[in-house]
Amino acid sequence: MTESMSQEHERSIFEDIETDEDEQFSTWQRNLRLWKETISEQFRMLIEDPMVVLAMLTLAFFGLIAVIAPWIAQYPPTERVFTSGALIAKWVKPSFLGGEGGFILGTTAQGYDIFSQLVYGARPALMVGLVAAFMTVGLGTLVGLTAGYYGGYVDDVLMRLVDFVYGLPLLPTVIVLVTVLGPGLENIILAFVLLQWRTSARVIRALVLSLRERSFVKAAKVSGASNWRIISRHIAPNVLPMAFLYGAFAIAWAILTEAGVSFLGLGDPESVSWGVMLQSARVYSAMTEGAWWWFVPPGVCIALVVISGFLIGRGYEEIVNPELQVEG
Repeated sequence: MTESMSQEHERSIFEDIETDEDEQFSTWQRNLRLWKETISEQFRMLIEDPMVVLAMLTLAFFGLIAVIAPWIAQYPPTERVFTSGALIAKWVKPSFLGGEGGFILGTTAQGYDIFSQLVYGARPALMVGLVAAFMTVGLGTLVGLTAGYYGGYVDDVLMRLVDFVYGLPLLPTVIVLVTVLGPGLENIILAFVLLQWRTSARVIRALVLSLRERSFVKAAKVSGASNWRIISRHIAPNVLPMAFLYGAFAIAWAILTEAGVSFLGLGDPESVSWGVMLQSARVYSAMTEGAWWWFVPPGVCIALVVISGFLIGRGYEEIVNPELQVEG
């Protein structure tokens, strides 16, 4: 009763489920329904921005390319298709520039089909971006919720850990960690997550500190609700926009980080990514020789995916801060 009266004056960011309807569900079912409605409401607000829709379509396009790569690539990405009888062949121009062999984007100096590598390169890029973003936001949200809600000694310990991680620069530290752990996508993801969770943790913790003083949270405490119920039902749904905001940005930063590490020769030796393609183009002087069809396509793909991530993040900024909508 107290909770119901308080929520008439102050509600969560998104409408809760009616109490009388909830009585027929178990606790976890009510929470699941609330989270579904919250996410649906956020998605509806997000797709009102045409630039965000375009960004989502771009990511979906690259996701589709990654899935159907075996069916659209002319050759396996690590299969040499042009040697001219030599150990290392000179690159071949794309077919639209008069190159022989009918290669859509030509070949590398080692005789690999560039189009095939470009198509397969979407797989590690998106895997790093999505997995790293999910793990980063998950860890940051967990730390932020715990520190902000419980406060005291727990808050002090977790925030001192955040301060320590903030003292480590992202890319140089990732390079050092990957060098120590060994080249590979899993180590790049691990190194990125160990550093990048700090931002979302600090911001979400600040938001939780504000939310726990709201009347609907206090009413839940007075009514005898458990800490888990308060966090999962009243606080966590209200920090979802902020979590998704940093998740979208994390996708972009993770892909940039993977490309930068791979460009330095620390990428996964068992797979071909866009960063590895750029690194190979640099090693074989494609840029100075004018073989733009080798390094421009992967650079464009990286730019499109990264920009899409930032555009989606911008859309979530307008959900978190409605004043941006007025200014727009």
